[in-house]
Amino acid sequence: MPRPKSMISGKICVDKAKKAHNCQNNSAHRIQCGDKRLKVPNGRSWDHYCSSCAISFLNNDISKLGNLVGELED
Repeated sequence: MPRPKSMISGKICVDKAKKAHNCQNNSAHRIQCGDKRLKVPNGRSWDHYCSSCAISFLNNDISKLGNLVGELED
């Protein structure tokens, strides 16, 4: 039996910044040392997003997935 597929990478995670840097979505958003951030693989490196940008991305994706489920159930 094949294992279930996922639309999101298992490597996406939340971690704490070890030093201050800018969000990769919006350079006006500064991530301070110790702040939570979303860590997303990008090739052999990682992209890091501040909490507010990450929440926005995740909420948009949740709504898109919900719409797809609705279309499949009709």
